[in-house]
Amino acid sequence: MPDIGILLILIVIFALAFDYINGFHDTANAIATVVSTRVLTPMQAILMAASLNFAGALFATRVASTIAKGILLPSLATETVVLAAVIGGIVWNLITWAGGIPSSSSHALIGGLCGAGVAHAGLHAVQWKGITDKVLIPLVASPVLGFVVGLVLMTAITVLFHNANARRANDGFRMMQRLSAATMAFAHGQNDAQKSMGVITLALVTHGVLKKPDVPLWVILACAVTMAAGTAAGGWRIIRTMGHKIMRMEPVNGFAAETSGAAVILLASRFGMPVSTTHCLAGSIFGVGASKGRHTVRWKVAQTMVTAWVLTIPASAAVGALAYGLLSLAHLG
Repeated sequence: MPDIGILLILIVIFALAFDYINGFHDTANAIATVVSTRVLTPMQAILMAASLNFAGALFATRVASTIAKGILLPSLATETVVLAAVIGGIVWNLITWAGGIPSSSSHALIGGLCGAGVAHAGLHAVQWKGITDKVLIPLVASPVLGFVVGLVLMTAITVLFHNANARRANDGFRMMQRLSAATMAFAHGQNDAQKSMGVITLALVTHGVLKKPDVPLWVILACAVTMAAGTAAGGWRIIRTMGHKIMRMEPVNGFAAETSGAAVILLASRFGMPVSTTHCLAGSIFGVGASKGRHTVRWKVAQTMVTAWVLTIPASAAVGALAYGLLSLAHLG
């Protein structure tokens, strides 16, 4: 029999590694626009994002509860399944990071859970209603909502400030973008850090350490610190895509995109939906760009990003299933 204690330790280590990678993989989502508009230097932006990711991660645990009890049937979520799921999420994150593709860490982890769960016990291991309600619907709705909110907000700003002094308005939005970028970083921490909290909590329930999937304080603190550390490491490949390749941005565009994206993420976190920071902000950036005319946005970049979004869950599920098979061959299943 395998040493179950070792498996639990490995899950905690790999889940925190996922959190760290999530930090530098998704740093761009909070700071790309504020860096590209030169409102903050890269170092200032990273320090701000790291501290506010930490604060956001401490704020709520609804998303963690969804991951812990709403994806797989708890009775079928063995420690090997959970470990394989995290490996699936990590591998896909590293692949997309290496290619500079802004994909979803959230959906990579969820895909890993589904793939490992199915490999272990078949299709009935997955709570498909939870996947539909909490994952697939928000997967489509969040970037669309970000696009609409970004389009409406940018259009409203254009109308309201049509006759404003250009230099004074630009200075004002430079100040306001600091606030919107801070809100985006806080929202990212509140939603994304909870994914690893949920995984560790699921493992603790499976092992019998916890009777209910209530996130312990030490798990909250460990995930918050780890994500903040990963954020501080930066993610320059993805920053270039989000901040420069979609459209040319001024401070007013960055403010509108960050405000719209953060609003969608905070709303989703309120209902325990593990949405993608990448999807929400990218949708908002495209909406802001579209308000200036469809030729403003580089739609080929959008096509590449959407392709990665569509592939994330099945690709990470495949890696999760493969990881489960390998762990089982090593007699850890």
